[in-house]
Amino acid sequence: MSKEKITTLTSTAVPLPIENIDTDQIIPARFLKATTREGFGQNLFRDWRYNSDESPKQDFVLNDKTFSGQILVAGKNFGCGSSREHAAWAIHDYGFQVVISSFFADIFKNNALNNALLPIQVSDGFLKKIFQAMDKDHLTKIMIDLPQQKVILEDGTVASFDINAYKKTCIMNGYDDIDYLLSMREEIRHYELVH
Repeated sequence: MSKEKITTLTSTAVPLPIENIDTDQIIPARFLKATTREGFGQNLFRDWRYNSDESPKQDFVLNDKTFSGQILVAGKNFGCGSSREHAAWAIHDYGFQVVISSFFADIFKNNALNNALLPIQVSDGFLKKIFQAMDKDHLTKIMIDLPQQKVILEDGTVASFDINAYKKTCIMNGYDDIDYLLSMREEIRHYELVH
């Protein structure tokens, strides 16, 4: 199933400057019963967003209407803990297309890339600059340039990021692994004819 494409994205963002956010905090285990990827967004950061009586916690950023956007900016070591793919599903289903942090757990990073969620790793210093900019102005926009592999802040500050070339191709074209193979049909046919 192909997904939406990301080439460039300019958006406001939601700051979550907490380190070591694990997958159980992203999507608690009690919500992992569904068999499809849809609907997990409503329980993203569930225990941080809601009180036991289901009322929203006013001091949690996702309940602060002054912050919104398609980019989640999180503290260092995001996505640690168990390997549940549902964490990437929940973030994407909520409406985020990009997560920026200074470090991602490897399994989370791979799950994100496999589910049209772009994890961008920047330096601790650049992450701090993003948080400072968002603290000054909640409507600060961040530009993601995937072809050039750059994150650009409104003040012109730029950081480069690394991404696996294959996954970059997939995200830019909205491909999953099967779509990618289908996109190579002519090359495969040619190879079969020649060999």
